[in-house]
Amino acid sequence: MKTLDEMSINTIRFLAVDAVEAAQSGHPGLPMGGAAMAYTLWSRFLKHDPQDQKWPDRDRFVLSAGHGSMLLYALLHLSGYDVSLEDIKKFRQWGSKTPGHPEYGHTPGVETTTGPLGQGFANAVGMAIAEKKLAAEFNRPGYSIVDHNTYVYTGDGCMMEGITSEAASLAGHLRLGKLICLYDDNQITIDGKTEITFTENVGMRFEAYGWQVIRVPEGNDVEKITRAIEEARQEKERPTLIMVRTVIGFGSPGKAGSSEVHGAPLGAEETARTKKNLGWPQEQLFFVPDEVKKHFEEIGKKNAIARQAWQQLMGSFQKEYPELAARWQEWMTGSVPMGLENEPELWKFDKPMATRDASGQIMQVLSHYLPNMMGGSADLNASTKTYLENRGDFQHDNPAGSNIYFGIREHAMGAILSGIALHGGLRPFGSTFLAFYDYMKPAVRMASLMGLPVVLVYTHDSIALGEDGPTHQPVEQLANLRSVPGLRVLRPADGKETAAAWLVAVTNAAGPTVLVLSRQKLPQLRGTGKEAARGGYIVSREDRGNPDIILLASGSELSLVMEASVELRKKGVSVRVVSMMSWELFRKQEKNYKDDVLPPGIKNRLAVEAAHPMGWLEFVGSEGVVLGVERFGSSAPGQIVMEKMGFTVENILKLSREMLKK
Repeated sequence: MKTLDEMSINTIRFLAVDAVEAAQSGHPGLPMGGAAMAYTLWSRFLKHDPQDQKWPDRDRFVLSAGHGSMLLYALLHLSGYDVSLEDIKKFRQWGSKTPGHPEYGHTPGVETTTGPLGQGFANAVGMAIAEKKLAAEFNRPGYSIVDHNTYVYTGDGCMMEGITSEAASLAGHLRLGKLICLYDDNQITIDGKTEITFTENVGMRFEAYGWQVIRVPEGNDVEKITRAIEEARQEKERPTLIMVRTVIGFGSPGKAGSSEVHGAPLGAEETARTKKNLGWPQEQLFFVPDEVKKHFEEIGKKNAIARQAWQQLMGSFQKEYPELAARWQEWMTGSVPMGLENEPELWKFDKPMATRDASGQIMQVLSHYLPNMMGGSADLNASTKTYLENRGDFQHDNPAGSNIYFGIREHAMGAILSGIALHGGLRPFGSTFLAFYDYMKPAVRMASLMGLPVVLVYTHDSIALGEDGPTHQPVEQLANLRSVPGLRVLRPADGKETAAAWLVAVTNAAGPTVLVLSRQKLPQLRGTGKEAARGGYIVSREDRGNPDIILLASGSELSLVMEASVELRKKGVSVRVVSMMSWELFRKQEKNYKDDVLPPGIKNRLAVEAAHPMGWLEFVGSEGVVLGVERFGSSAPGQIVMEKMGFTVENILKLSREMLKK
């Protein structure tokens, strides 16, 4: 006679097996091997309530090993989330709630999108940072309104990825005691046993990072896993790694413990053998015993009581601390103060200034209005100008601080920022040089896929940065960023455009925003301002009739085309200058506006941007010309590099005249 725990664990296993078999696609091995570990967490510890999925004080569960998605879908279904058996039967099918890897905002109860290994682990570190910061900000004696754990389920693949090392190192330094990692240590990857590539002592590595490490030698021992999680929850100063030795594909007579069960269906014959081996009804697909249903219903009732108790606590908190409660509401809703765009301090620019410096000045103003801004740089505060003054440093002994020192960990920084955004209550930002965006591309892509309001500040935006040379001079990065669906990329030309860009960033709740900023000083231009928020706009209009030529530019090159326009007008040429701070924002404008800025009948168009020209054809047309960069830069003073690469007023005039002669 099987116990209720065993029946529940096998229910999870065979929901996964049947779903993968029906789809003829998926990863049954992880759910089969890790079911006991995940069940123990969800049935005995995880604080959540499907009736209030955004309950701020819920525990967070992240399946970093996202290929094992059926493990999570089975748990969500059994726990009462809006994931039905029909949804599970449609695993990996078009339009279903159960895609191949978990997707935030698509499947109820999924806390983050995972699949690229290690991303979820770093997301979880961000969630734990947010919990610690919010607890320091809002908790008062007798009112622990922020008091929850972040659990992350990882596999061997996650542990191999560099992002996990980066994030784990920072988590240990920050002493994120409420971060608990369940490591499905099955020692199998797609190519075979981990011994062919991965023979390090993972536990010793994490101990060196400052983690508590607990080892569970038997992955199906619910009681030992329970004691391990209890021990982890008692540790307040260190994050905890629980290493659970599991057997991938547990229960399969022919495939358990092998790579064969990692990413392919068991097959009809092996499925039947496995069900027989574990005493499961063979004739019933997607079988959930009544006892298991009732068991999870009782678990749900306990969680609902916990959530209701928190709501009562919050009610008392609002009466005791009304101003603090009001601030809590503002932070959680992400509201922006009315009239922020009219704050005079945002627009005080009258001298040449690098847009990175303008951004730093603007951030100080914004942080006054938006005190829940939190972030930092990858060891580049002095260069990116993103340090928030008088806001303190987020450290283990000062969790109320707002400035995070990410260290030289760009990839982890990107995913941690997403975790902070996913948690809710804070406005995360991060910064590095534009060339180093390459180190964090996967995290930026995931942020955009999830539609997270993360702000990314990339400075040293072109070959104009100069002496550091081609290793640090970005060329293709702008085109890469603009190719990411849902990502807003803004390259302002001066202080006022930078202010407009930041206002776009803090009001954009639908996805990440990238600010691309200069190292070199740029003049404050006449005609720039709030209209830059439309992405593309007329900075300098032709003085008569229709324009003979339209000059387009973004960022530092706008001042060059403005100078060139003055010289062209002296020669009797009717010139229009258009700032294209953001392609994405311009595309969103109504057709009449876009046609007014770029009249279809005007074919003479010259775009100037010190980056790869890919994509500009959309705006200059087939008869237009783009002055861009299609080779790597060189080490020399920035002005010299720009001149050698053709970014001069003289060359812009030459190209314009050639176009006008056609």
